[in-house]
Amino acid sequence: MAFINTIPPIRAEGKLLQLYERVSGPEGQVDNVLQVHSLRPHTLEGHVGLYKAVLHHPRNRLAPWFLESIGVLVSMLNGCSYCEQHHSRGLQRLLEDKPGWYESYMSQLQSETPAAPFKEKEIAALAYVRKLTQTPANITQVDIDWLRSQGSTDGEILEINQVASYFAYANRTVSGLGVSIDGEVLGLSPRTSAETDDWDHG
Repeated sequence: MAFINTIPPIRAEGKLLQLYERVSGPEGQVDNVLQVHSLRPHTLEGHVGLYKAVLHHPRNRLAPWFLESIGVLVSMLNGCSYCEQHHSRGLQRLLEDKPGWYESYMSQLQSETPAAPFKEKEIAALAYVRKLTQTPANITQVDIDWLRSQGSTDGEILEINQVASYFAYANRTVSGLGVSIDGEVLGLSPRTSAETDDWDHG
């Protein structure tokens, strides 16, 4: 499952068991990316808290499917198959009521120059995400001003930045510790709710 030792749910005790119960999905599944934190449960708590806040909080203003798209793009750029598979499935689930949209968006995310069906504002955001992921030291005020000119508010720019930054962290956690997707149900995530400690992966 990973390059380091982990504690599976069946052997968890104390604080770790409590955290596993909070993040479990169907039939008690705890995603391997979360189990990899098991030797330091406080890092699991921090990871899931950040994940919930940047991707699944109702005070975010950008559409959940677009936030997932950012995560898929960052994971593609970082070569993180684990996160790409999980979050492309999450994107597919969010677009299930719009036939053909998932395939169209995924096709554009695989392009260096995404186009329709993404809107101009979204295309600008994806270009910023690509630059932030590949050459973060090259981001300047000009990039932010450009996002504003394409219709993004400063709050939305913060959301874009935080999702891209979260996935940089998650991708490196997964790749750096050899987390595999073996035995997982793909695309599970916490509910979008104002309860920041509502982490149940339904």
